[in-house]
Amino acid sequence: MDSRWKPAEARDYVARYAAQGIGEDVAVRVYTTRLLGSDPRLVLHGGGNTSVKTTAVDKLGDSAEVLCVKGSGWDMGNIEPAGLPAVRMDVLRRLRSLDTLSDEDMVAIQRTALIDPASPNPSVETLLHAFLPHKFIDHTHSTAVLALTDQPDGEAICAEVYGERAALVPYVMPGFGLAKLAAEVQADHPDVEGLILLKHGIFSFGATAQEAYARMIVLVTLAEKRLAKATTRTFSAATLPKKGLTVAQVAPVVRGLVAQCVDDNDGIWQRQVLAFRTSEAILNFVGGAEVARYAQQGVVTPDHTIRTKNWPVVLPAADDVTVFRDGAQAAVARFVDDYHAYFARHNGKRGPEKTELDPMPRVALVPGLGIFGMGKSAKDAAIAADISENMIDVVTDAEAIGTFLPVSEADLFDVEYWSLEQAKLGKGAEQPLARQIAVVTGAASGIGAATARAMAARGAEVALLDRDDAGARRAAGEIGGAAIGIECDVTNPAHVTEALAQVCRAFGGIDIVVSNAGAAWQGRIGEVDDADLRASFELNFFAHQSVAKEAVRIMLAQGTGGCLLFNTSKQAVNPGPDFGPYGLPKAATLFLMRQYALDYGSAGIRTGAVNADRVNTGIFADGLLEQRAKARGLTPEQYLRSGNLLNREVKAADVAQAFVDLALARKSTGAVMTVDGGNIAAALR
Repeated sequence: MDSRWKPAEARDYVARYAAQGIGEDVAVRVYTTRLLGSDPRLVLHGGGNTSVKTTAVDKLGDSAEVLCVKGSGWDMGNIEPAGLPAVRMDVLRRLRSLDTLSDEDMVAIQRTALIDPASPNPSVETLLHAFLPHKFIDHTHSTAVLALTDQPDGEAICAEVYGERAALVPYVMPGFGLAKLAAEVQADHPDVEGLILLKHGIFSFGATAQEAYARMIVLVTLAEKRLAKATTRTFSAATLPKKGLTVAQVAPVVRGLVAQCVDDNDGIWQRQVLAFRTSEAILNFVGGAEVARYAQQGVVTPDHTIRTKNWPVVLPAADDVTVFRDGAQAAVARFVDDYHAYFARHNGKRGPEKTELDPMPRVALVPGLGIFGMGKSAKDAAIAADISENMIDVVTDAEAIGTFLPVSEADLFDVEYWSLEQAKLGKGAEQPLARQIAVVTGAASGIGAATARAMAARGAEVALLDRDDAGARRAAGEIGGAAIGIECDVTNPAHVTEALAQVCRAFGGIDIVVSNAGAAWQGRIGEVDDADLRASFELNFFAHQSVAKEAVRIMLAQGTGGCLLFNTSKQAVNPGPDFGPYGLPKAATLFLMRQYALDYGSAGIRTGAVNADRVNTGIFADGLLEQRAKARGLTPEQYLRSGNLLNREVKAADVAQAFVDLALARKSTGAVMTVDGGNIAAALR
């Protein structure tokens, strides 16, 4: 492992933060923390922590010796000084004389010792940093080090590799007990450069940030050199089908099997979003003949369990979707049964009784295909997938030199149900469309873009489809997060199939479709060119059918219902002069919506349509809005208001809100919502 320390960069950090009143100690601490946190071989998603002992001024203007330590919720890869809350060292040092200290008391005391009461909670390993004498301390979950320690003889291997350079600390759950033990081990070996926490991770320390960081790099490199002696990292391969299934075929099935029905009467499901990963290393791992052994031993470091649970579900390899579904359903059922049994074995055995957590898996292995991370959002699913990839690296290296064996099941239970670990996940109320995946067509601008924004604002993961590829991607970028833009000509069924397959590969499936793409052909119906009429039907009717048909196939594969929504326009019920080429296919689409309600309501798939008129999308081409307004002797604003009873302008966001309302109307299907400020002629009777 190469050092990424650059003196000029370190000086830049010092100068930049000095301008903000931040001292050099914290500035360089931020710099090296980011160096560590940006390397996934060392730190993943909240794992690891760093600290520096320095001085700070409290609210009364008094100077105090403090420990600036990583705060809960901060990512080491992009940490700022605010992510290193300052805790009074005199308070922390006094705690070392205690024989016991509960987690609750530890957290409370640490908070009372904060220089700034508004700071985040200090790391659960704050006391370990405080009890060690060094100024700068680094802690990572190095994959190379874990591959050495997660062995039946891990202690002997590490003793051979590190000799007098690092002392070994037996596994103890993080907290007060580990802090005291680590300090005692270090005191018995005062000249070591770091501590190897068996089956947990590694600490390095030094008088300067550069020294602590350099020692981390050196100690990890020693582990890498030991692993390099292995002759092979290839698992004995299982026999797999010659032609397996695709991600787009498998993902909706998996997603449906790990969803839980919360309220059958209201059709409420607790779904998971999926993140798919594959690579040569992943395929080697999941396709191994002994995957049921080495993948089921536990997580590589205990704090991963809150993201991935202690083991993944291993799904079958198959070349037929029905065969895969049957095998996967049985595998998930076994996983749930095993989780219930695991909980019963350990609940209350080494502490107060707990309430069982959701028993569904968070990672699925599919031989011949890859892995799926799962979570309540695309972000959480990606975290689970990242950690799973990390696990594969560690287990592959561990098996290459011996046998992968992490901490005991009882120890994993203690961490999974540890309140301080669960607190990292947060327990805030979820948005109304959380855990759902929404697809919007015609989404590059106007009503489509507004609808995608509205869906995302209410918690949905969104895919924006448009034949303007750059526009779709731009609109997705403006939403941010996990939103994706996909090029799709909805009049081409093959494009639709591939676009929705991309959505399945990105998120695992589809729950809501807003079929919005359309265009207004004009002309007197008895004079319109047949080619124009057919072109209008292709976009304004058949495209809606192509999108709905493919979406329903995916929704049925999931088995958790869904929602099909259509932009039908007021022309569907209130045709205007010279708008027959537009209104006729829109009317057909209105009845298409109702047919889907009839044919798929029993599967929990709801439908709806929005009937909108004179919407100010802000994208009228070639002065069309001005032309129409001028023809009536009105300003554009007057024109948009003049056609409705409320005399109110209808905007794209208003139509978007109607789509959201329909998506949330769990007891409605086949419904049409009018958004036009009041047009009795367009009202349904």
